[in-house]
Amino acid sequence: MTRIALGCLFFCLILCVAAAHTRSKIVSQDIEKEVMQVLDDYMAAWNRKDLEGWERTFHFPHYRLAGGKMNVLDKPGMQDAARVWGPAGAGADWHHSRWDRRKIIHSSPDKVHVDTKFTRCRADGSVISSFESLYILTKEDGRWGVKLRSSFAP
Repeated sequence: MTRIALGCLFFCLILCVAAAHTRSKIVSQDIEKEVMQVLDDYMAAWNRKDLEGWERTFHFPHYRLAGGKMNVLDKPGMQDAARVWGPAGAGADWHHSRWDRRKIIHSSPDKVHVDTKFTRCRADGSVISSFESLYILTKEDGRWGVKLRSSFAP
């Protein structure tokens, strides 16, 4: 009798976990849509070389970990567009970038970790380089934005 009761209890526990997982998937679909839109806007502004538009996809302070250094932007307007899109930034041959992969790997109602890969391309579409990255987006004051980027890009 005890085995049957324990079996029923275990079965109910599994059903509860499955139900909770299903509910979080529904929330995650809404979050995923909003987050992917921010990343679309991020890349579109980047490709237009629109510094103000690009920074509108950030939350501040904004952090970038690359090349072994953590860079912190305390507020919008702290970057130099010539440096961001010049030879030391995107590269001399750079024309545009594209997302190759964007996958939410961890999420909560106000923070997501996105496993990404992006590629930098020349005007003819040939590849300059591709980089694995982790983007962390947060929802602050009702808006999703990129809070931290960690990549192997220079």
